[in-house]
Amino acid sequence: MKKRVAIVFGGYSSEWVISEMSAKVVFHHLDAAKYEKYMVRIAKDAWTVTLTDGSTTMVNREDFSFEENGTKRKFDAIFNAIHGTPGEDGKLQGYWDMLGIPYTSPGVLASSLTFSKSYCNGFLRQFGDVNIAASVMVRKGDDIDSKAILDKVGLPCFVKPNNLGSSFGITKLKEADKFDEALAKALENDDEAVIEQFINGAEIASGVYSHGDDVIALPLTEIVSKNEYFDYQAKYEGASEEITPARIPDSVRDLIQETTRRVFKRLKLRGMSRIDYIVQDGVPYLIEVNTIPGLSEASLLPQQVRHSGMTLKEFFGLLVEDASRSAT
Repeated sequence: MKKRVAIVFGGYSSEWVISEMSAKVVFHHLDAAKYEKYMVRIAKDAWTVTLTDGSTTMVNREDFSFEENGTKRKFDAIFNAIHGTPGEDGKLQGYWDMLGIPYTSPGVLASSLTFSKSYCNGFLRQFGDVNIAASVMVRKGDDIDSKAILDKVGLPCFVKPNNLGSSFGITKLKEADKFDEALAKALENDDEAVIEQFINGAEIASGVYSHGDDVIALPLTEIVSKNEYFDYQAKYEGASEEITPARIPDSVRDLIQETTRRVFKRLKLRGMSRIDYIVQDGVPYLIEVNTIPGLSEASLLPQQVRHSGMTLKEFFGLLVEDASRSAT
C-alpha cells in the first residue's frame, strides 16, 4: 500500500513563495509509484490540501486530516518544505509530534535553536572547535549603541533579520551613517536583527543528510555571486555561478565536511540540512545552519544531490522513509 505523504509548504513569512517553489519540486520528483502525494498549504487564514482532481479542501487541524470523495483521510508522513515560521522554527513539529505523524525535518528543540541565527551560532561558539564570525543581536525597542556594535564587528558588516532566510532584509553595511537604515530594513519582517562581521572569502555551501545512524556530507558548492554578496537575486534569479564540487583544496573540503557532520550531530538534526561557510585564507567560518534548505530546481542542495550520484526521486524517498522509520 502506498504511503500518503503531505508535502507541506507556505508558512507565515515572506519566504512562503520560495517554500512553494521547493514543494513543487518535491511533488514532481517524489515517486508516484510508492506515494500518494498531496500539496498542503499552511497560511494564516487557512490550511488547505489540493485533492487529486485539482480542487482544494480544508485541513482538519484537530488531527491534520482531510476529506476526499466522502472519506476521511490521514497522512502517513509529512515532507516539510516550509521556510520560515511555523514550519522551520519547531511550532508545527510539536503539533505533528503530538499527533504522532512523522516528518522529514528536525524536531522541536533543534528547529527552535537553529531558527535563530544568533542563538544557534552562540550555542556552537561555546565548544571552541568551530570558527564563527563576531556578531551582535538586537531586538525591536532596544536602546541601541551603534558605535559600540560597529566597534565590535567592524565595517563592512552584514545587517540581517535573525529569524528569516532567503536573503530577505539583508544589507551589506559599509558606512556607519547608514546603520539605522540597514537596521530598519532588517526589522521590517522580524523582531530581531543580527549585525555580523564581514568575512572576506569564498562562500561554500555544505549539504548534509541523515540515513539511519549515518550522517552523510554531500559534495560542496562554491558560490560566485555576480552581485556584491549571495542575495535574493543571486540565489533565485540566476545572478550567481554555482560550482560543484567547490574549487578549494582537498584539506579544506575535508575540514568543512567533517565540521558539517559534527555540527549536524551536535545540534541533533535529522533529515537534510545545509550549512554555509566563508573560507578566508584557508580557514572556514560557519555563517548559518539551514534545516529546511531551498529545494527549487535552482537551489544548491538539489545540485549537490545530483552530483553525489543520486536522483531527487531517490533522495526525497530516502528522507520520507527515514522519517517513517525514526518514528516507529
